[in-house]
Amino acid sequence: MPNPKFSWKALCLALAVPMVAHAQQTTIDKQVASDKAAAASQERINNLDDKKQEAFQRYRAALARAESLEIYNRQLARLVESQEGEISSIKRQTEEIETIETGALPLMIEMTDVLTKLVEADVPFLIQERLDRVENLKSMIDRADVTVGEKYRRIMEAYMVEAEYGRTIEAYSGELAEDGSSRTVSFLRFGRVGLFYQTLDGSETGRWNSAENHWEKLSGSGYRKTVRDGLRVARKQAPPSLLTLPFNTPEAN
Repeated sequence: MPNPKFSWKALCLALAVPMVAHAQQTTIDKQVASDKAAAASQERINNLDDKKQEAFQRYRAALARAESLEIYNRQLARLVESQEGEISSIKRQTEEIETIETGALPLMIEMTDVLTKLVEADVPFLIQERLDRVENLKSMIDRADVTVGEKYRRIMEAYMVEAEYGRTIEAYSGELAEDGSSRTVSFLRFGRVGLFYQTLDGSETGRWNSAENHWEKLSGSGYRKTVRDGLRVARKQAPPSLLTLPFNTPEAN
């Protein structure tokens, strides 16, 4: 016959195991729920911190933009002030230029007229080129889009070009007009004291006679060779050398 005490203990043990397991599961569930709640709370805190950082960064960016705008406005104010001063200066200079132009215009016209007379009375080298330069100056004087300073500078530049002719030697090809006809020859210029020509085949050599204002032929093979040598020197095809030629010299009073 079974022992009644043993059966009762076994029954109690069998009933207690599920109860303990249920209690443990309940505790675990509560802990899990608590952990989830804590994690959710931490996530909310993190989100709030991120938003706080974003708001702080936007605030700093706004401050930087405001500072940059203030610097720009100060610079713009200085620029406007400078431009106003420049405008006043330009107005004043314009008034002064108008006064200067009134006095300078007759002088510039006279200077171009003198330059024209100089070219026409000079040894006849590069005549058309030099006359065209003077005509361009006269046309420029009438132009409103060219400043007085630029007009004066270009007139003085033309005078310097003419002055330079008196200190240089030059060889160039051009048309020799004589007896109603013209022919292409080589010209040799020594400053303003000598202007010679030689036909392209070298058969004829001549010079400008300033005393009588006409071209004259130079006879003799010596002049032909000397002019040919002078042309080579002027073209930098030969080194400088002593050349014996009849030059124009001022008459003694």
